[in-house]
Amino acid sequence: MMKFLMMMMFLIPICFMKNMFWMVQMVLFLLMFFFMNLTINLYYMSNLSYLISCDIMSYGLILLSIWICILMIMASENLFKVKFYVNFFLFNVIFLLIMLFLTFSVTNMFLFYLFFEGSLIPTLILIIGWGYQPERILAGMYLLFYTLFVSLPLLLGIFYIYMENYSMIIYFLKFMNLDNYILYLCMILAFLVKMPMYFVHLWLPKAHVEAPVSGSMILAGIMLKLGGYGLLRLMIFLQKINFKLNYIFIVISLLGGLYISLKCFCQVDIKSLIAYSSVAHMSMVISGIMIMNYWGFLGSYIMMIGHGLCSSGMFCLANILYERLHSRSLYINKGLMNFMPSMSLWWFLLISSNMAAPPSLNLMGEISLINSSVSWSWISMIILMLISFFSAGYSLYLYSYIQHGESYSGIYSYYTGLSREYLMLLLHWFPLNIMIMKIDYSMIWF
Repeated sequence: MMKFLMMMMFLIPICFMKNMFWMVQMVLFLLMFFFMNLTINLYYMSNLSYLISCDIMSYGLILLSIWICILMIMASENLFKVKFYVNFFLFNVIFLLIMLFLTFSVTNMFLFYLFFEGSLIPTLILIIGWGYQPERILAGMYLLFYTLFVSLPLLLGIFYIYMENYSMIIYFLKFMNLDNYILYLCMILAFLVKMPMYFVHLWLPKAHVEAPVSGSMILAGIMLKLGGYGLLRLMIFLQKINFKLNYIFIVISLLGGLYISLKCFCQVDIKSLIAYSSVAHMSMVISGIMIMNYWGFLGSYIMMIGHGLCSSGMFCLANILYERLHSRSLYINKGLMNFMPSMSLWWFLLISSNMAAPPSLNLMGEISLINSSVSWSWISMIILMLISFFSAGYSLYLYSYIQHGESYSGIYSYYTGLSREYLMLLLHWFPLNIMIMKIDYSMIWF
């Protein structure tokens, strides 16, 4: 695992050389290829070095991180064209990738906390440095304060565990079974805000709307998964207390998911709609993890990978329209089937994956999560039924509103899709719908 870290660190000087924009991307493709060929043990931590290791859960999420970072560079070609702090942008992406790589692979809990919070800094710089509207400062503040407010209790919780156990290695903590209400809340709140759970989700739509395309992609693709990953790791030693309190979070998540799905119908900003749909999907993931059965853990993991690819692809599409029409409003982006007929196909493919149509990973994840929730209580079936229905509803609303209708009269010049954009969308959609063929890897890791 250390060799991948060294490879990423040696990319940093390349970022500051002249005309190395695409070179960085090619090296990341190479890194991705090496990482895909890593031999991992399905049942244990493998590839152990002093502090870093890799199991199936880390493997999938690190792979997703590298992939999304490659596509972020591909989506941000506009920065390269206008030479807008492009070297610093590349450095930011690589630094963020290093932070994410370490977050998903460290075995020490304190280091996990350190890198978990460290990944916030480059994201904040992305939003404030390359965002479009002046409101990006407020969005950055929201992101920072929501996350930092709950991160101190997590740190204190980790120190308390060290005091009790004299170890912070996650793998050893599975022999503990802590029964402490305050500790439980301290440990999980940071992850619930990061997910985000309903009631603490307000930073997400703001951050998404103000972020540049690369910021939106990394937020939707990876940042929301940090919370899920943390919960999956921590639930091992918080089982006893979780069974007493989990119903609160499950109910909030499911009802919040339903309400957010309805809220998606009220949105007039394309990015805002996609961001709210992310909250609805993540609410199902939270309920799956909290129920703590095999199906739930499985479904949440698959859903996180699927949603990362799908949501990121949809933000790319929204940016493609923004680069041409300089607006994200649904009222202005209309009748696009006349201008970009080929792009309509990609809108359809990614939106159908977003509403969990086969053969996407989202479908597999949603089936597992529905199984898990219904096994916990049959009443949750009613809410899940409505969430799934409304999910299809707002996805179709978005598609039909953008693609059909009379086009905006203010359009005076327009260019159709570039080959770079089609490639970028293919690289989102292809793994999302092909990985279902090897779903057995995700199915047997518990």
